[in-house]
Amino acid sequence: MRALLAALLLLAALPARADDQGEAQGLVDRSTLTVQELLTTGDAGAVEDARRFLRRARAALVCPRIFRAGFILGGEGGGCVLVARDAAGSWSAPAFYGMASGSLGLQIGVQDMQVLMLIMSDRALSALMDSQFKLGADASVAVATVGAGVEGATAGAGADIMAFARSRGLFAGIALEGSLLTARSELNRAYYGQDIAARQIVVAMQVHNPGADPLRAALMRYGGAEAAPVPQAEPAAPGYAPDTRGAPAGGPVQSTPLPPIAGPRR
Repeated sequence: MRALLAALLLLAALPARADDQGEAQGLVDRSTLTVQELLTTGDAGAVEDARRFLRRARAALVCPRIFRAGFILGGEGGGCVLVARDAAGSWSAPAFYGMASGSLGLQIGVQDMQVLMLIMSDRALSALMDSQFKLGADASVAVATVGAGVEGATAGAGADIMAFARSRGLFAGIALEGSLLTARSELNRAYYGQDIAARQIVVAMQVHNPGADPLRAALMRYGGAEAAPVPQAEPAAPGYAPDTRGAPAGGPVQSTPLPPIAGPRR
């Protein structure tokens, strides 16, 4: 009887786990599309700002759908994924978060937003490792709305978190301060098949799921790390020709002629 009961409990748990896996992968897939849309379409200046900040970002929090509605009493919420970059420029697998907030004030309308929050400092990333993190309480947040012509260069100066968003609906802008981010441990467990904390996923990079590779590739494509200073190269040997097979498709390869190689003194 006990064995039968245990089997029934196991069967009852399987659909929930499958649902969590599907929810997690769906959130990752929508986050990939959000990165592509926010970093390729809209106001050209704002898109360039977003790419420039992404190149310097320590991590990125992608929220493909933050739904906000209100009349006098407003609220917002949605799912997000957090990825971080290591010293070599590689992006981690995603950790899962939920965003929720409530706000009072004269608010009329319904808004569906795609949000990309760029984590610009280790201090902000460390704060996000907590099970709950309130935006604006532990780190300053500067907001620029992609496609609205908002200048991000000045707004984001010195910010720990820089947010870019595409919004639909009747609200004129976005206000993320006060929003509460909460770790979704059940989605982390379902996606990686084990209990694992956000710090182990995005900082220690202990796990990998190939379903997140398109998201990581999109972040690398649109926000590769800024070039580090290149040490002085050794003089090239005779007959050397640069290998251009890895040249980016976006434009011609820039090259500088090397000085002639001095022969041995006689």
